[in-house]
Order: sequence, then C-alpha cells, then structure tokens
Amino acid sequence: MSDNLQQAYETMTARIGEADPPTEWFEIDQKRIDDFADVTLDDQWIHVDVERAKAGPFGAPIAHGHLTLSIMGHLPRAHVVEGPRLEGQKLGINYGFNRVRFPSPVPVGSRIRMQSTLRSVEIKGGMLEVMNEVVVEVEGQDKPCCVAESLGRLVF
Repeated sequence: MSDNLQQAYETMTARIGEADPPTEWFEIDQKRIDDFADVTLDDQWIHVDVERAKAGPFGAPIAHGHLTLSIMGHLPRAHVVEGPRLEGQKLGINYGFNRVRFPSPVPVGSRIRMQSTLRSVEIKGGMLEVMNEVVVEVEGQDKPCCVAESLGRLVF
C-alpha cells in the first residue's frame, strides 16, 4: 500500500460523521420533469399529465425518484465545499449506491436541497471507497424525498 493511500485513509477516517453544509434550494419545475421523462422514456401520467395528476394521489405532477437521484450531486452550493487535500489522488469516481429510498414525493414547483454525511471509508484495491449518507429534502415537508448511501472511489 502506498504512503499516499494510507495517509488519505487516516485523513478521511478522521472525518467520519462530518456533514457538509446543505446545498442551496433548487426548484423542480414541470419542464425539467418532462425533459427527464423524454430522456428516460418514463412518461407515466403522475409525472407528465398535469391535468390528470391534479386528480391523482398527490394532487399535482411529481418528479421521478430517479430524477432526484440523478441531480442530487449537482445541486447548487452556496459556497464550494472542499474536503481535505489528499496527496496523490488522481480522480474520484461514482461507484454506485448501497441503498436508495424515496420516502416522500417531490411535487412540481417544489424546491429541494441535499446534505451529505461521510459514514465510512475502506481501502479497496489501491483506492479509497467512501460511503456518504445523502438526504434530499423538500422545502416545507417533514419527510425527505430521497435517502441514499452513495459510494465513491478515490483513485491514487
């Protein structure tokens, strides 16, 4: 194991439990929902048929759960969140998710934001695998709209 990898592991494990500040609020409008439906071929009426959705279980169109999942890492930040400098790190890659849940809907016109908390760090094949708990909330709702265990790999 390289010295850089070991040092990075120690630096990151010291941060377990730390949460980044929440992102800025971001509006989910009907155009974004429609565009996502076009790209994913998921044109279920609860997302794209505005009139029918008004009489549906949510009273309005709702965003696709996968739309929320897809954009959560790109939600705008009030300021740049920089982690510690990890000597020798070449890049970071999205490795996937352990668990994803959508506890509440995102009605059209809602604003969402995300907060991420580092939960674990492991050395895997010359890389660090980090797992963050990500919570996406809807402004004015008690339950989050998405809770996920997001995995990333830091390549050295």
